Amino acid sequence: MSEFASSISSILNHIVQSIPLFKPELALMIAFVCSIICSLLIDKLWRYTSFACTMIGLLTSLYFLFDQYSHVADLTGFFEMIKVDKLSILSRIILSISTLLITIFIQQRFSKHTRPIADLYSVLLTATLGLHLLTLSSNWLLIFIAIETLSISSYIMVGYFSKTKFEAEAAMKYVLFGSICAAVMLYGLSLIYGFTGNLNFDSEQHIQGLIEAPKIMMSIAFLFLLTGIGFKLSFAPFHVWSPDVYQGAPTPITAYLSTAPKIGALVLLSRLLTSWAASPFYYSEFLIIVVLIIAIATMLIGNLAALMQKDVKRMMAYSSIGHTGILLMVALVYIQNDTAIMLFYLAIYALMNIAVFLFIDQLEQSVGSTSFESYKGLGKKYPLLFVSFSIVLISLIGLPPTAGFIGKLLVFSKVFEQYQVMQDLPLLLLLIVGALTSVISLFFYFKIPLQAFLREADTIIDHTRFNNLLVYIAVSLSILVVLLGLYPSLLLNLLK
Repeated sequence: MSEFASSISSILNHIVQSIPLFKPELALMIAFVCSIICSLLIDKLWRYTSFACTMIGLLTSLYFLFDQYSHVADLTGFFEMIKVDKLSILSRIILSISTLLITIFIQQRFSKHTRPIADLYSVLLTATLGLHLLTLSSNWLLIFIAIETLSISSYIMVGYFSKTKFEAEAAMKYVLFGSICAAVMLYGLSLIYGFTGNLNFDSEQHIQGLIEAPKIMMSIAFLFLLTGIGFKLSFAPFHVWSPDVYQGAPTPITAYLSTAPKIGALVLLSRLLTSWAASPFYYSEFLIIVVLIIAIATMLIGNLAALMQKDVKRMMAYSSIGHTGILLMVALVYIQNDTAIMLFYLAIYALMNIAVFLFIDQLEQSVGSTSFESYKGLGKKYPLLFVSFSIVLISLIGLPPTAGFIGKLLVFSKVFEQYQVMQDLPLLLLLIVGALTSVISLFFYFKIPLQAFLREADTIIDHTRFNNLLVYIAVSLSILVVLLGLYPSLLLNLLK
Protein backbone atom coordinates (compact mmCIF):
# COMPACT_ATOMS: atom_id res chain seq x y z
CA MET A 1 0.00 0.00 0.00
CA SER A 2 2.84 2.38 0.86
CA GLU A 3 4.51 1.68 -2.52
CA PHE A 4 1.24 2.48 -4.30
CA ALA A 5 0.87 5.73 -2.36
CA SER A 6 4.46 6.76 -3.14
CA SER A 7 3.99 6.01 -6.85
CA ILE A 8 0.80 8.10 -6.89
CA SER A 9 2.66 10.90 -5.15
CA SER A 10 5.53 10.82 -7.66
CA ILE A 11 3.06 10.82 -10.58
CA LEU A 12 1.22 13.84 -9.17
CA ASN A 13 4.52 15.65 -8.54
CA HIS A 14 5.59 15.03 -12.13
CA ILE A 15 2.27 16.35 -13.44
CA VAL A 16 2.54 19.49 -11.29
CA GLN A 17 6.12 20.06 -12.50
CA SER A 18 4.97 19.68 -16.12
CA ILE A 19 2.17 22.26 -15.87
CA PRO A 20 4.44 25.31 -16.48
CA LEU A 21 5.32 23.83 -19.90
CA PHE A 22 1.61 23.76 -20.71
CA LYS A 23 0.80 27.41 -19.91
CA PRO A 24 -0.02 28.47 -23.52
CA GLU A 25 -2.48 25.60 -23.85
CA LEU A 26 -3.99 26.29 -20.43
CA ALA A 27 -4.64 29.86 -21.56
CA LEU A 28 -6.55 28.50 -24.57
CA MET A 29 -8.54 26.12 -22.34
CA ILE A 30 -9.53 28.90 -19.94
CA ALA A 31 -10.47 31.13 -22.89
CA PHE A 32 -12.58 28.29 -24.29
CA VAL A 33 -14.55 27.95 -21.04
CA CYS A 34 -14.94 31.72 -20.69
CA SER A 35 -16.10 32.00 -24.31
CA ILE A 36 -18.86 29.44 -23.72
CA ILE A 37 -19.99 31.20 -20.53
CA CYS A 38 -20.01 34.55 -22.31
CA SER A 39 -22.00 33.20 -25.24
CA LEU A 40 -24.63 31.81 -22.85
CA LEU A 41 -24.89 34.67 -20.36
CA ILE A 42 -22.98 37.88 -21.07
CA ASP A 43 -23.27 38.31 -24.87
CA LYS A 44 -26.85 39.47 -24.34
CA LEU A 45 -25.48 42.54 -22.56
CA TRP A 46 -22.51 43.15 -24.88
CA ARG A 47 -22.32 41.05 -28.04
CA TYR A 48 -18.53 41.31 -28.38
CA THR A 49 -17.76 39.54 -25.09
CA SER A 50 -16.98 36.14 -26.65
CA PHE A 51 -14.80 37.80 -29.27
CA ALA A 52 -12.91 39.70 -26.53
CA CYS A 53 -12.41 36.47 -24.52
CA THR A 54 -11.05 34.71 -27.60
CA MET A 55 -8.63 37.53 -28.40
CA ILE A 56 -7.44 37.77 -24.80
CA GLY A 57 -6.94 33.99 -24.67
CA LEU A 58 -4.89 33.97 -27.87
CA LEU A 59 -2.82 36.98 -26.79
CA THR A 60 -2.18 35.38 -23.38
CA SER A 61 -1.12 32.17 -25.08
CA LEU A 62 1.25 34.19 -27.29
CA TYR A 63 2.69 35.90 -24.20
CA PHE A 64 3.52 32.53 -22.62
CA LEU A 65 5.00 31.29 -25.90
CA PHE A 66 7.30 34.31 -26.18
CA ASP A 67 8.23 33.77 -22.53
CA GLN A 68 9.19 30.16 -23.32
CA TYR A 69 11.14 31.34 -26.36
CA SER A 70 13.15 33.81 -24.25
CA HIS A 71 14.74 30.90 -22.35
CA VAL A 72 14.25 28.13 -24.89
CA ALA A 73 15.50 24.67 -23.93
CA ASP A 74 14.59 21.13 -24.94
CA LEU A 75 12.23 20.03 -22.19
CA THR A 76 9.75 17.17 -21.88
CA GLY A 77 6.67 16.87 -19.69
CA PHE A 78 3.72 14.68 -18.81
CA PHE A 79 5.84 11.51 -18.98
CA GLU A 80 7.51 12.56 -22.23
CA MET A 81 4.16 12.98 -23.98
CA ILE A 82 4.97 16.60 -24.87
CA LYS A 83 8.23 18.12 -26.01
CA VAL A 84 8.92 21.84 -25.70
CA ASP A 85 11.71 22.89 -28.02
CA LYS A 86 12.46 25.64 -30.53
CA LEU A 87 10.36 24.03 -33.26
CA SER A 88 7.27 23.58 -31.10
CA ILE A 89 7.47 27.11 -29.66
CA LEU A 90 7.96 28.92 -32.98
CA SER A 91 5.39 26.83 -34.84
CA ARG A 92 2.82 27.55 -32.12
CA ILE A 93 3.63 31.27 -32.37
CA ILE A 94 2.91 31.13 -36.12
CA LEU A 95 -0.31 29.21 -35.45
CA SER A 96 -1.49 31.62 -32.76
CA ILE A 97 -0.80 34.73 -34.88
CA SER A 98 -2.62 33.10 -37.82
CA THR A 99 -5.59 32.30 -35.57
CA LEU A 100 -5.63 35.88 -34.29
CA LEU A 101 -5.97 37.15 -37.85
CA ILE A 102 -8.66 34.58 -38.62
CA THR A 103 -10.58 35.57 -35.46
CA ILE A 104 -10.62 39.21 -36.59
CA PHE A 105 -11.60 38.02 -40.07
CA ILE A 106 -14.57 36.05 -38.66
CA GLN A 107 -15.70 38.86 -36.37
CA GLN A 108 -15.67 41.47 -39.14
CA ARG A 109 -17.19 39.14 -41.70
CA PHE A 110 -20.09 37.83 -39.58
CA SER A 111 -20.69 40.69 -37.14
CA LYS A 112 -24.05 41.43 -38.78
CA HIS A 113 -24.97 37.81 -39.48
CA THR A 114 -28.38 36.64 -38.32
CA ARG A 115 -26.92 33.54 -36.68
CA PRO A 116 -24.88 34.19 -33.49
CA ILE A 117 -21.15 33.63 -33.97
CA ALA A 118 -20.15 33.38 -30.31
CA ASP A 119 -20.11 29.57 -30.46
CA LEU A 120 -17.79 29.70 -33.44
CA TYR A 121 -15.07 31.37 -31.35
CA SER A 122 -15.06 28.54 -28.80
CA VAL A 123 -14.81 25.97 -31.63
CA LEU A 124 -11.92 27.95 -33.14
CA LEU A 125 -10.11 27.88 -29.79
CA THR A 126 -10.63 24.12 -29.58
CA ALA A 127 -9.15 23.65 -33.06
CA THR A 128 -6.16 25.79 -32.09
CA LEU A 129 -5.65 23.72 -28.94
CA GLY A 130 -5.61 20.58 -31.07
CA LEU A 131 -3.00 22.16 -33.34
CA HIS A 132 -0.84 23.10 -30.36
CA LEU A 133 -0.92 19.50 -29.14
CA LEU A 134 -0.08 18.29 -32.64
CA THR A 135 3.13 20.34 -32.71
CA LEU A 136 4.06 19.50 -29.12
CA SER A 137 3.66 15.76 -28.92
CA SER A 138 5.70 12.74 -29.93
CA ASN A 139 3.22 10.32 -28.33
CA TRP A 140 0.83 8.60 -30.75
CA LEU A 141 -2.10 8.56 -28.33
CA LEU A 142 -1.92 12.32 -27.73
CA ILE A 143 -1.36 12.91 -31.45
CA PHE A 144 -4.54 11.01 -32.34
CA ILE A 145 -6.51 12.96 -29.72
CA ALA A 146 -5.09 16.21 -31.15
CA ILE A 147 -6.00 15.26 -34.73
CA GLU A 148 -9.54 14.33 -33.75
CA THR A 149 -9.94 17.52 -31.68
CA LEU A 150 -8.88 19.54 -34.71
CA SER A 151 -10.99 17.48 -37.12
CA ILE A 152 -14.26 17.65 -35.16
CA SER A 153 -13.80 21.39 -34.65
CA SER A 154 -13.17 21.83 -38.38
CA TYR A 155 -16.32 19.85 -39.25
CA ILE A 156 -18.39 22.17 -37.08
CA MET A 157 -16.84 25.33 -38.53
CA VAL A 158 -17.42 24.23 -42.13
CA GLY A 159 -21.10 23.42 -41.54
CA TYR A 160 -21.89 26.19 -39.06
CA PHE A 161 -23.28 28.69 -41.60
CA SER A 162 -24.43 26.23 -44.26
CA LYS A 163 -27.67 27.32 -45.94
CA THR A 164 -27.62 25.86 -49.43
CA LYS A 165 -27.57 22.24 -50.49
CA PHE A 166 -24.03 22.63 -51.87
CA GLU A 167 -22.69 23.98 -48.55
CA ALA A 168 -24.35 21.16 -46.57
CA GLU A 169 -22.98 18.61 -49.02
CA ALA A 170 -19.46 20.02 -48.64
CA ALA A 171 -19.67 19.75 -44.85
CA MET A 172 -20.98 16.17 -45.07
CA LYS A 173 -18.19 15.14 -47.45
CA TYR A 174 -15.67 16.59 -45.05
CA VAL A 175 -17.09 14.66 -42.09
CA LEU A 176 -17.37 11.33 -43.91
CA PHE A 177 -13.94 11.50 -45.53
CA GLY A 178 -12.32 12.66 -42.29
CA SER A 179 -13.94 9.87 -40.27
CA ILE A 180 -12.74 7.20 -42.70
CA CYS A 181 -9.18 8.58 -42.68
CA ALA A 182 -9.19 8.70 -38.86
CA ALA A 183 -10.31 5.07 -38.65
CA VAL A 184 -7.64 3.92 -41.11
CA MET A 185 -4.96 5.90 -39.26
CA LEU A 186 -6.03 4.39 -35.92
CA TYR A 187 -5.67 0.90 -37.37
CA GLY A 188 -2.17 1.79 -38.56
CA LEU A 189 -1.29 3.08 -35.10
CA SER A 190 -2.53 -0.17 -33.54
CA LEU A 191 -0.18 -2.11 -35.84
CA ILE A 192 2.75 0.13 -34.93
CA TYR A 193 2.03 -0.19 -31.21
CA GLY A 194 1.68 -3.95 -31.57
CA PHE A 195 5.15 -4.22 -33.12
CA THR A 196 6.92 -1.72 -30.85
CA GLY A 197 5.05 -1.84 -27.52
CA ASN A 198 5.70 1.88 -27.19
CA LEU A 199 3.65 4.96 -28.12
CA ASN A 200 6.52 7.47 -28.19
CA PHE A 201 7.80 7.59 -31.78
CA ASP A 202 11.22 9.04 -30.92
CA SER A 203 12.07 6.55 -28.15
CA GLU A 204 14.76 3.89 -28.66
CA GLN A 205 12.30 1.08 -27.91
CA HIS A 206 9.89 2.35 -30.56
CA ILE A 207 12.55 2.71 -33.26
CA GLN A 208 14.09 -0.68 -32.41
CA GLY A 209 10.65 -2.24 -32.71
CA LEU A 210 10.22 -0.67 -36.14
CA ILE A 211 13.57 -2.08 -37.30
CA GLU A 212 12.77 -5.60 -36.06
CA ALA A 213 9.18 -5.67 -37.36
CA PRO A 214 8.29 -7.39 -40.67
CA LYS A 215 8.93 -4.93 -43.49
CA ILE A 216 5.69 -5.65 -45.32
CA MET A 217 3.52 -5.10 -42.24
CA MET A 218 5.39 -1.94 -41.29
CA SER A 219 4.99 -0.62 -44.83
CA ILE A 220 1.23 -1.17 -44.56
CA ALA A 221 1.15 0.48 -41.13
CA PHE A 222 3.10 3.45 -42.47
CA LEU A 223 0.68 3.87 -45.38
CA PHE A 224 -2.29 3.73 -42.99
CA LEU A 225 -0.59 6.29 -40.80
CA LEU A 226 -0.14 8.62 -43.75
CA THR A 227 -3.91 8.71 -44.31
CA GLY A 228 -4.47 10.74 -41.14
CA ILE A 229 -1.59 13.10 -41.83
CA GLY A 230 -2.52 13.21 -45.52
CA PHE A 231 -6.07 14.23 -44.68
CA LYS A 232 -4.85 17.29 -42.79
CA LEU A 233 -2.19 18.16 -45.38
CA SER A 234 -4.61 17.23 -48.22
CA PHE A 235 -1.92 15.59 -50.34
CA ALA A 236 -2.78 13.08 -53.08
CA PRO A 237 -4.75 10.82 -52.94
CA PHE A 238 -6.37 12.27 -49.79
CA HIS A 239 -7.10 15.64 -51.38
CA VAL A 240 -10.53 14.95 -52.90
CA TRP A 241 -12.43 16.71 -50.11
CA SER A 242 -10.57 20.02 -50.49
CA PRO A 243 -12.19 21.64 -53.58
CA ASP A 244 -15.81 21.16 -52.46
CA VAL A 245 -15.11 22.11 -48.84
CA TYR A 246 -13.03 25.18 -49.74
CA GLN A 247 -15.72 26.38 -52.14
CA GLY A 248 -18.67 25.55 -49.89
CA ALA A 249 -17.31 26.83 -46.57
CA PRO A 250 -17.44 30.54 -45.61
CA THR A 251 -14.26 32.26 -46.82
CA PRO A 252 -12.80 32.94 -43.31
CA ILE A 253 -13.16 29.23 -42.49
CA THR A 254 -11.58 28.31 -45.82
CA ALA A 255 -8.66 30.62 -44.96
CA TYR A 256 -8.22 28.80 -41.65
CA LEU A 257 -8.46 25.30 -43.14
CA SER A 258 -5.93 26.11 -45.86
CA THR A 259 -3.39 27.43 -43.37
CA ALA A 260 -3.35 26.28 -39.75
CA PRO A 261 -4.02 22.50 -40.05
CA LYS A 262 -1.33 22.21 -42.72
CA ILE A 263 1.23 23.87 -40.47
CA GLY A 264 0.41 21.55 -37.57
CA ALA A 265 0.42 18.40 -39.73
CA LEU A 266 3.70 19.38 -41.39
CA VAL A 267 5.43 19.89 -38.03
CA LEU A 268 4.21 16.44 -36.95
CA LEU A 269 5.42 14.82 -40.18
CA SER A 270 8.79 16.58 -39.88
CA ARG A 271 9.26 15.33 -36.32
CA LEU A 272 8.29 11.83 -37.39
CA LEU A 273 10.71 11.70 -40.31
CA THR A 274 13.51 13.19 -38.23
CA SER A 275 13.00 10.61 -35.46
CA TRP A 276 13.13 7.76 -37.96
CA ALA A 277 15.92 9.24 -40.10
CA ALA A 278 18.73 7.63 -38.10
CA SER A 279 17.22 4.13 -38.32
CA PRO A 280 17.45 1.65 -41.20
CA PHE A 281 13.64 1.56 -41.12
CA TYR A 282 13.32 5.09 -42.48
CA TYR A 283 15.97 4.75 -45.13
CA SER A 284 14.39 1.69 -46.67
CA GLU A 285 13.85 2.27 -50.36
CA PHE A 286 10.09 1.81 -50.06
CA LEU A 287 9.52 4.72 -47.66
CA ILE A 288 11.73 7.13 -49.60
CA ILE A 289 9.86 6.33 -52.81
CA VAL A 290 6.45 6.72 -51.09
CA VAL A 291 7.24 10.21 -49.76
CA LEU A 292 8.73 11.38 -53.05
CA ILE A 293 5.89 9.94 -55.16
CA ILE A 294 3.31 11.62 -52.92
CA ALA A 295 5.09 14.98 -53.19
CA ILE A 296 5.47 14.76 -56.98
CA ALA A 297 1.89 13.54 -57.56
CA THR A 298 0.49 16.21 -55.25
CA MET A 299 2.28 19.05 -57.03
CA LEU A 300 1.23 17.80 -60.48
CA ILE A 301 -2.41 17.03 -59.59
CA GLY A 302 -2.93 20.27 -57.67
CA ASN A 303 -1.43 22.62 -60.23
CA LEU A 304 -2.79 20.93 -63.35
CA ALA A 305 -6.31 20.77 -61.89
CA ALA A 306 -6.10 24.45 -60.86
CA LEU A 307 -5.59 25.40 -64.52
CA MET A 308 -9.11 24.25 -65.40
CA GLN A 309 -10.99 26.05 -62.61
CA LYS A 310 -13.34 28.98 -63.18
CA ASP A 311 -14.00 29.73 -59.50
CA VAL A 312 -11.31 31.50 -57.46
CA LYS A 313 -11.93 29.59 -54.21
CA ARG A 314 -11.90 26.26 -56.03
CA MET A 315 -8.72 27.30 -57.81
CA MET A 316 -7.15 28.15 -54.46
CA ALA A 317 -8.15 24.71 -53.17
CA TYR A 318 -6.16 23.00 -55.92
CA SER A 319 -3.40 25.55 -55.54
CA SER A 320 -3.24 24.67 -51.84
CA ILE A 321 -2.95 21.00 -52.80
CA GLY A 322 -0.06 21.90 -55.10
CA HIS A 323 1.64 23.83 -52.30
CA THR A 324 1.37 20.73 -50.10
CA GLY A 325 3.94 19.10 -52.38
CA ILE A 326 6.30 21.97 -51.57
CA LEU A 327 5.50 21.48 -47.87
CA LEU A 328 6.56 17.84 -48.18
CA MET A 329 9.85 19.09 -49.60
CA VAL A 330 10.09 21.31 -46.52
CA ALA A 331 9.65 18.22 -44.34
CA LEU A 332 12.60 16.61 -46.12
CA VAL A 333 14.63 19.77 -45.46
CA TYR A 334 13.93 19.52 -41.72
CA ILE A 335 15.55 16.09 -41.60
CA GLN A 336 18.82 18.04 -41.63
CA ASN A 337 17.55 19.92 -38.52
CA ASP A 338 17.30 23.17 -40.45
CA THR A 339 14.46 24.63 -38.41
CA ALA A 340 14.80 28.20 -39.71
CA ILE A 341 14.11 27.37 -43.37
CA MET A 342 11.04 25.28 -42.54
CA LEU A 343 9.57 27.87 -40.17
CA PHE A 344 10.32 30.71 -42.60
CA TYR A 345 8.37 28.95 -45.34
CA LEU A 346 5.49 28.13 -42.98
CA ALA A 347 5.26 31.74 -41.77
CA ILE A 348 5.28 33.08 -45.34
CA TYR A 349 2.75 30.45 -46.41
CA ALA A 350 0.39 31.55 -43.62
CA LEU A 351 0.75 35.24 -44.55
CA MET A 352 0.12 34.62 -48.25
CA ASN A 353 -2.88 32.35 -47.75
CA ILE A 354 -4.66 34.58 -45.25
CA ALA A 355 -4.06 37.66 -47.43
CA VAL A 356 -5.42 35.95 -50.55
CA PHE A 357 -8.62 34.87 -48.83
CA LEU A 358 -9.09 38.32 -47.32
CA PHE A 359 -9.05 39.78 -50.84
CA ILE A 360 -11.33 37.04 -52.18
CA ASP A 361 -13.81 37.59 -49.36
CA GLN A 362 -14.04 41.34 -49.86
CA LEU A 363 -14.58 40.94 -53.57
CA GLU A 364 -17.13 38.20 -52.96
CA GLN A 365 -19.10 40.46 -50.63
CA SER A 366 -19.06 43.30 -53.15
CA VAL A 367 -19.53 41.43 -56.44
CA GLY A 368 -21.56 38.54 -55.06
CA SER A 369 -19.45 35.94 -56.86
CA THR A 370 -16.06 34.21 -56.70
CA SER A 371 -15.75 33.48 -60.43
CA PHE A 372 -12.86 34.89 -62.44
CA GLU A 373 -15.35 36.54 -64.80
CA SER A 374 -16.71 38.72 -61.99
CA TYR A 375 -13.32 40.49 -61.65
CA LYS A 376 -13.45 41.99 -65.17
CA GLY A 377 -12.24 45.59 -65.28
CA LEU A 378 -12.20 46.04 -61.50
CA GLY A 379 -8.44 46.61 -61.38
CA LYS A 380 -8.88 50.02 -63.01
CA LYS A 381 -11.50 51.07 -60.47
CA TYR A 382 -9.69 49.72 -57.40
CA PRO A 383 -5.98 49.71 -58.27
CA LEU A 384 -4.65 49.51 -54.69
CA LEU A 385 -6.72 46.44 -53.89
CA PHE A 386 -5.86 44.55 -57.06
CA VAL A 387 -2.18 45.57 -57.11
CA SER A 388 -1.88 44.25 -53.54
CA PHE A 389 -3.83 41.13 -54.54
CA SER A 390 -1.48 40.59 -57.50
CA ILE A 391 1.60 40.97 -55.26
CA VAL A 392 0.39 38.14 -53.03
CA LEU A 393 -0.34 35.99 -56.08
CA ILE A 394 3.18 36.66 -57.38
CA SER A 395 4.50 35.53 -54.02
CA LEU A 396 2.46 32.32 -54.21
CA ILE A 397 4.02 31.62 -57.62
CA GLY A 398 7.47 32.21 -56.14
CA LEU A 399 8.67 35.20 -58.17
CA PRO A 400 10.99 37.96 -56.91
CA PRO A 401 11.02 40.32 -55.09
CA THR A 402 8.53 38.59 -52.77
CA ALA A 403 8.93 36.41 -49.69
CA GLY A 404 7.44 33.46 -51.58
CA PHE A 405 10.46 33.53 -53.91
CA ILE A 406 12.89 33.52 -50.97
CA GLY A 407 11.00 30.67 -49.29
CA LYS A 408 11.01 28.46 -52.39
CA LEU A 409 14.64 29.35 -53.13
CA LEU A 410 15.74 28.25 -49.64
CA VAL A 411 13.75 25.00 -49.81
CA PHE A 412 14.88 24.10 -53.34
CA SER A 413 18.51 24.91 -52.47
CA LYS A 414 18.40 22.65 -49.43
CA VAL A 415 16.86 19.77 -51.37
CA PHE A 416 19.51 20.22 -54.07
CA GLU A 417 22.20 20.00 -51.38
CA GLN A 418 20.69 16.70 -50.26
CA TYR A 419 20.74 15.46 -53.85
CA GLN A 420 24.43 16.35 -54.16
CA VAL A 421 25.21 14.35 -51.02
CA MET A 422 22.95 11.34 -51.66
CA GLN A 423 22.98 11.35 -55.51
CA ASP A 424 19.38 10.12 -55.35
CA LEU A 425 17.64 10.64 -58.72
CA PRO A 426 14.10 10.88 -57.21
CA LEU A 427 15.26 13.99 -55.32
CA LEU A 428 16.37 15.55 -58.61
CA LEU A 429 13.00 14.62 -60.14
CA LEU A 430 11.28 16.27 -57.18
CA LEU A 431 13.19 19.49 -57.83
CA ILE A 432 12.36 19.44 -61.54
CA VAL A 433 8.65 18.87 -60.89
CA GLY A 434 8.69 21.61 -58.22
CA ALA A 435 10.18 24.11 -60.67
CA LEU A 436 7.86 22.99 -63.49
CA THR A 437 4.69 23.30 -61.39
CA SER A 438 5.77 26.76 -60.25
CA VAL A 439 5.79 27.78 -63.91
CA ILE A 440 2.37 26.16 -64.42
CA SER A 441 0.99 28.14 -61.49
CA LEU A 442 1.72 31.34 -63.43
CA PHE A 443 -1.12 30.57 -65.81
CA PHE A 444 -3.89 30.17 -63.24
CA TYR A 445 -2.77 32.80 -60.73
CA PHE A 446 -2.43 35.44 -63.44
CA LYS A 447 -6.03 34.90 -64.52
CA ILE A 448 -7.00 37.30 -61.71
CA PRO A 449 -4.89 40.35 -62.76
CA LEU A 450 -5.65 39.50 -66.40
CA GLN A 451 -9.39 39.82 -65.79
CA ALA A 452 -8.99 42.82 -63.48
CA PHE A 453 -6.66 44.96 -65.62
CA LEU A 454 -7.02 43.78 -69.23
CA ARG A 455 -10.75 43.09 -69.54
CA GLU A 456 -13.67 45.49 -69.62
CA ALA A 457 -16.11 45.48 -66.72
CA ASP A 458 -19.59 44.09 -67.33
CA THR A 459 -20.76 44.34 -63.70
CA ILE A 460 -21.16 47.19 -61.25
CA ILE A 461 -19.39 46.68 -57.96
CA ASP A 462 -20.85 47.95 -54.72
CA HIS A 463 -17.75 49.40 -53.09
CA THR A 464 -19.72 50.31 -49.96
CA ARG A 465 -19.64 46.63 -49.00
CA PHE A 466 -15.88 46.69 -48.52
CA ASN A 467 -14.82 46.23 -44.90
CA ASN A 468 -12.10 48.84 -44.46
CA LEU A 469 -10.36 47.02 -41.59
CA LEU A 470 -10.08 43.75 -43.52
CA VAL A 471 -8.86 45.57 -46.63
CA TYR A 472 -6.20 47.38 -44.56
CA ILE A 473 -5.07 44.08 -43.03
CA ALA A 474 -4.87 42.42 -46.47
CA VAL A 475 -2.89 45.33 -47.97
CA SER A 476 -0.58 45.36 -44.94
CA LEU A 477 0.10 41.63 -45.35
CA SER A 478 0.93 42.18 -49.03
CA ILE A 479 3.40 44.91 -48.05
CA LEU A 480 4.91 42.57 -45.47
CA VAL A 481 5.31 39.88 -48.15
CA VAL A 482 7.37 42.31 -50.26
CA LEU A 483 9.35 43.57 -47.25
CA LEU A 484 10.33 40.02 -46.22
CA GLY A 485 11.21 39.30 -49.83
CA LEU A 486 13.64 42.23 -49.89
CA TYR A 487 14.91 41.70 -46.33
CA PRO A 488 14.36 38.03 -45.43
CA SER A 489 16.92 38.28 -42.64
CA LEU A 490 14.35 40.22 -40.59
CA LEU A 491 12.45 36.97 -40.08
CA LEU A 492 15.23 34.42 -40.56
CA ASN A 493 17.30 35.90 -37.73
CA LEU A 494 14.34 35.52 -35.36
CA LEU A 495 13.91 31.89 -36.35
CA LYS A 496 17.56 30.87 -35.99
